[in-house]
Amino acid sequence: MRYLKWVMALMAPAFALLTGCADTNLLPQTLTLVECRIPKLPTAAQCGTIEVPENRDNPESRKITIAFAVLRASTLKPLPDPLFILAGGPGQAASYLGPFAAKLTDLRKSRDIVLVDQRGTGRSSPLTCGAFAFNSAAINKMDWDQSHKAAVCITELLAQGVDAAQYTTSEWVKDLNAVRLGLGYKKINLWGGSYGTRVAIEYARRYPDHVRSAILDGVVSPSMQIGLDVWQTRDVALSNIIDKCKTTRACQARHPDLGAALDTIKANLGVNGKEVVLNDPRTGQSQKHHLNFDHLISALQQLTYSPELSALLPEIIRRAADGDYGPLYASANQVTADLAKQMNIALYFSVTCSDDVLRMAPSNTAGPTTRIGSNALAQRTLAICENWPKGKIQNDAAQPLSSPLPTLILSGGLDPATPPSNGAEVARSLPSSRHIIARGYGHIVSAHACGPRLIAAFVDQPDFSTLPSACVDHFEKSIGPALWADNLGGQ
Repeated sequence: MRYLKWVMALMAPAFALLTGCADTNLLPQTLTLVECRIPKLPTAAQCGTIEVPENRDNPESRKITIAFAVLRASTLKPLPDPLFILAGGPGQAASYLGPFAAKLTDLRKSRDIVLVDQRGTGRSSPLTCGAFAFNSAAINKMDWDQSHKAAVCITELLAQGVDAAQYTTSEWVKDLNAVRLGLGYKKINLWGGSYGTRVAIEYARRYPDHVRSAILDGVVSPSMQIGLDVWQTRDVALSNIIDKCKTTRACQARHPDLGAALDTIKANLGVNGKEVVLNDPRTGQSQKHHLNFDHLISALQQLTYSPELSALLPEIIRRAADGDYGPLYASANQVTADLAKQMNIALYFSVTCSDDVLRMAPSNTAGPTTRIGSNALAQRTLAICENWPKGKIQNDAAQPLSSPLPTLILSGGLDPATPPSNGAEVARSLPSSRHIIARGYGHIVSAHACGPRLIAAFVDQPDFSTLPSACVDHFEKSIGPALWADNLGGQ
């Protein structure tokens, strides 16, 4: 026994040294986690909540709950710097990204993954409006005009005591840091998709000492005005598909003038739209829907997010010009139905009306100049912001982030919302970044092909030295699907 005590005494400094090393990488965890389930994830997660002020400038303001889920690493000794996944929208809850997180198996061999629902979404004190409640009938009717619902929603939120002006990117970043502290992580890695890239950039700007690396997929640059710019880029994407048809022999032979086909559709629907009969692709039942040209343009633009659905656009436009809106209806529902369940529209307006409209140049308030005609849709969105409660933004929020932070930037070459030019803009002020353009892919690259392996390699060694070259080549040399010239003909 004396010998054992003597050995332990000699080893004590070594144990203390090891413990001290661990303490420099982890902080005390103050949040309690319980086993839980999140949507479309077959395995259990560990979930928790943290209470934060709705308005940090007012100590008497009500408290809101920020919810998060931790997907534990498949090891008993995970590395101390997890990957935080930041969802897009704005308005999408990160808890709906469980299926994407499940693909990151290589990363989870050594690291936890943390999904935090942005304030106002998912389980984080969602902004609940009956006017914006998910309604499958509205989705089926392709009713994406939110202007007539926004005023009702504002009244509802005020009646609930909600200060919608506090649901901004700036406040979301502070919530995110509170979760990091509560979970005891000194440094974290960030993955942001679409609007989540803006959150990642802003977090790295405010808390640079706590970010080890970042992956930005589908970049919303600090200068981008979401409520305005997206209409222009989506309009360009749709125009590019029409132009591509002109230079593709099979497509041009079948659809010699898609621009004229759109003009025919506009004339057929008239200024005020008209009732059309459509068959529900899920039930086969005939339904009447009121459709106008703005609805149709919005639906066509939604399809440009997916290269596979974009390939069908020439035939979809031709069929609509012939009075058959069924293919458009079925395709649009495929894109929007599931996403509509995940999005909080009220939060979308709280973020965009504060983050973007407040820094918009007066000359831009009339809306964008577009080729195909989504001006009315953009102007309608801007009109909502005239009355929506607006919060504060930081003075430098629209400025480029200048940082040595190791950053992997991914852009889809066919992305209609966050084109590669956004990624290039952000890369210019990030000297330790690499921008990979996946030429044949659309909006969000990470979940496709070897994307999860690429992410794991970068997070493991964020100096780009171990990126799988075959994976990088695959993305950079990829091509989009050929346009589908007609419904049954050979390509």
